[in-house]
Amino acid sequence: MILPKTSTPRWMIIVIDLFLSLFGLFFAYLIRFDLKADSKLIADEWEILSKSILIFIAVKFVVFYQFKIHKGLVRYTSTEDLRRIFFAVSLSSAIFVILGLARVYFFDGYFLFPTSVLLIEFLASFLLTTGLRFAIKLIYMESVKSKDQTERVLIYGAGVSGLITKRTIEKDTRMSYQIIGFIDDNKKMDKTRLQGVNIFHSSRLESLVKEEGITQLIVAIQNPNEENRKRILEICLKNNVTVNKVPNPESWINGEFSTKQIGKVRIEDLLGRKPIVLDKQKISSELKGKVILVTGAAGSIGSGMVMQIANYEPKLVVLLDQAESPLYDLQNELNHTFPDFKYEIVVGDIRNRDRMARLFDHFKPEYVFHAAAYKHVPLMENNPSEAILTNVKGTKNLVDLSKEFKVVKYVMISTDKAVNPTNVMGASKRIAEIYAQAANIDSETKFITTRFGNVLGSNGSVIPLFQKQIENGGPLTLTDERITRFFMTIPEACQLVLEAGSMGEGGEIFVFDMGESVKIIDLATKMIQLSGLEVGKDIEIKITGLRPGEKLYEELLAEEENTLPTHHPQILKAKTRIEEQKTVLLIDELIALFEDQQNENIVSKMKEIVPEYISNNSEFEVLDKK
Repeated sequence: MILPKTSTPRWMIIVIDLFLSLFGLFFAYLIRFDLKADSKLIADEWEILSKSILIFIAVKFVVFYQFKIHKGLVRYTSTEDLRRIFFAVSLSSAIFVILGLARVYFFDGYFLFPTSVLLIEFLASFLLTTGLRFAIKLIYMESVKSKDQTERVLIYGAGVSGLITKRTIEKDTRMSYQIIGFIDDNKKMDKTRLQGVNIFHSSRLESLVKEEGITQLIVAIQNPNEENRKRILEICLKNNVTVNKVPNPESWINGEFSTKQIGKVRIEDLLGRKPIVLDKQKISSELKGKVILVTGAAGSIGSGMVMQIANYEPKLVVLLDQAESPLYDLQNELNHTFPDFKYEIVVGDIRNRDRMARLFDHFKPEYVFHAAAYKHVPLMENNPSEAILTNVKGTKNLVDLSKEFKVVKYVMISTDKAVNPTNVMGASKRIAEIYAQAANIDSETKFITTRFGNVLGSNGSVIPLFQKQIENGGPLTLTDERITRFFMTIPEACQLVLEAGSMGEGGEIFVFDMGESVKIIDLATKMIQLSGLEVGKDIEIKITGLRPGEKLYEELLAEEENTLPTHHPQILKAKTRIEEQKTVLLIDELIALFEDQQNENIVSKMKEIVPEYISNNSEFEVLDKK
């Protein structure tokens, strides 16, 4: 049935409402007489009613008109319309009672209508008036619904968010969705129903997909168990089921959720793990009321660190970076997210010692979180002098100034590429680690190093690259089918840095539990599937060959190192070899080589400082000792 698109005349709606009320009145009389009455009884009742019927119509008309129940568009009837109808019908009945009492005491001794008739008429009129409106609304919604192929949908999460998702989808006439059911991790909800829709335990997902022909899953649960979510998503990808998710309620516009906000699941949702539990009291005791310097503050890790630190009420956070535009973006984000957060932005370069000395002298930071670094392996392989200038000399400047200005703790962020390095970048970070560890020996400042692998979504990482390639139609470029990497989210990494920094006593290298390594080709395949595309059909994966200095597999510990547990299950302490003083002197010689700009001399000196540095797929392999 197709309803006309034009609005029904308002007078017609009033006539229909009055007709429904009259029908409700006569229906009430039928009920009162048990649906049977002889002609004499009917005649007697009509004699009484005939004097009241015009009053009935007049009262209904005036009240309905005053409450404007005819003004709303019937096909868009809402709970507000229902509220107005309820009060209009209730007021009409109240007026009939008052007029009935007046008739009894001042006229012929009869009520306008018997009490039982008024009660039944009230219910009948209300139900008929609202029922017709909602029936027309449903017919209209069905008539304008998208005629595209119907999506057979499961909603993951049978809680409040799931229920709101169901209602929102059903209200959106543009979406051709058929909600088959809910799935939930709570076994007690299995085989129950929610608003007429079946609830299934999540363990039944795979069979449901095959039996019911599910084409889409919407993740509506806000805080799912990470392992369960990963299992659910893996099943969907395996069976070509599109996966979308409902955003956090905080992002709903004016507290209301719209189907336009349903977005695609990110690859981070497949790689995430259990939330990290921090010793917030310990971290707060260290950072609250302190002046803190964050270098590389505009970068992925640096800005993530700032966001975490802001929760611990520092006295002041100095945001240091040479990247002007990203600093401006960070400033805007901080002003929006933490309006009372006290910070100072400094545009500067850690390689400029004089500039850094003035910064330390002016702000006198008590804690330093050093995240500034060059990190791209192929670029640093071609520019060893710049890697040394930033990653080694820049770190040395900060370490020396931290000692001079008696910083309480200096926490350096390193990388898994510093372990048995095969490239200039990894070796430069290992040399920075060595210098920071050596400085701890005779200093009041506690120098601490944290080491972890790739960070999901960080600037220049593989995931943004793959995403851009997908948006451009491919291909996704992969250096080798065998290549694997460890991954961690930005919040995870930053939280663990704070935890490690708070527990550190100086000289340690803390290694984070990165979970299982991930094959990059699997990552690429899943990202294509999450975009609703097929590998080989919509987008290709192209193997390009290993880049200079690139490893197939990353490591977190060198052979000479072992680990000791800490109080945090995701943080281990690496026990590293003690470097001799002559190694530190070699670092000064390495920095001095920057003036010559001779890459071979620079890399040779790096290999002398870090004997385990063996180049891989690089022009510098000739410098390795056979």
